[in-house]
Amino acid sequence: MFYRNIHNRIKIVGFFIIILFILIIFKVFYIQVISYGKLNKLASSLWNRNLPVEANRGKIYDTNGVVLADNKTTVSLVLVPNQIKNKKVVAKELANILNVSYEEMYKHVNKRTSIERVHPIGRRLSYEVADKINALKLDGVYLIKESKRYYPYDTMLSHTIGFVGIDNQGLSGLELTYDKYLTGEYGSIKYASDAKGNKLELEESYEKPQDGMNMTLTINYELQESLERELDNAMSKYNPDQALGIAMNPKTGEILAIASRPNFSPSRYEDYTVEEINRNLPVWMTYEPGSTFKIISLASALEEKLIDLEKDHFHDSGSIMVENARIKCWKHGGHGSQTYLQVVENSCNLLVNTGTHLSLLRTL
Repeated sequence: MFYRNIHNRIKIVGFFIIILFILIIFKVFYIQVISYGKLNKLASSLWNRNLPVEANRGKIYDTNGVVLADNKTTVSLVLVPNQIKNKKVVAKELANILNVSYEEMYKHVNKRTSIERVHPIGRRLSYEVADKINALKLDGVYLIKESKRYYPYDTMLSHTIGFVGIDNQGLSGLELTYDKYLTGEYGSIKYASDAKGNKLELEESYEKPQDGMNMTLTINYELQESLERELDNAMSKYNPDQALGIAMNPKTGEILAIASRPNFSPSRYEDYTVEEINRNLPVWMTYEPGSTFKIISLASALEEKLIDLEKDHFHDSGSIMVENARIKCWKHGGHGSQTYLQVVENSCNLLVNTGTHLSLLRTL
């Protein structure tokens, strides 16, 4: 009986050992096969580091291919604090080159983060400054490519094109309206590091950024240049508070040129007031057509062959009733009997209503 009990106990223990081994094998299979992708991604995120590489913003062209908004390649300063061996020395060297205080730079160097972008003092650096930093060959100090918006004709079409911020995000005009199309996708330089952030001697990989989409406008550069020049001449000669102009293709409605004064430089938008950079006057302001609409009324009557400019006469009595409202001529008592050519010459206020009535009579 005693040996039988021992034998049963051995069987029970053996059974649990087998179950345990089966569970272990299943767990290993689950980790190595089923969850491999997820776990590998999580593991990679612990030792992989990415230095961002900015994409070029989409260019903006006129209707003939003239570049109105371009890009310049610049570099920016990025730090990996855990790779910096002597933080005080690095902070001092960088502070001298960037012309900032040691305390401010030491905050960046000593930041508890995997990657520290030195903003804004380390952004969009000149090549002269970048060469000085690169010559130091400091561990944990990187210079990465960035794209800076460049407007080759400066103030030309400034209100319409708009401008971008320091991170190349659209802030105004077409740059803002079509930002999601003009903005590209970041690339990266990937390298491996240990848990402390020290760079491992493994091969680096480069992921190319995807540039933004280009945009072609209906603007004609030559017409735009002429309009800008004439507005500048008007401002210089008459010193008005505002000036604006639009050139449009009447057959298609395409805007060929559009500009206003005062204008601004998109590259230095921070030097201007909110009113100066946000008021695109040809779009923002509203105007009564006034006497200019008299030509449209007369043209519609001529198109329908309802009047003859020199033979037909119109009697200007000084006023006319339209929908229970009395429309008066600018001249007291009116101009009397006159040909339609004289009506245009005298800018008679009743012409717009007469032209409309003639068109209605023709329809009836």
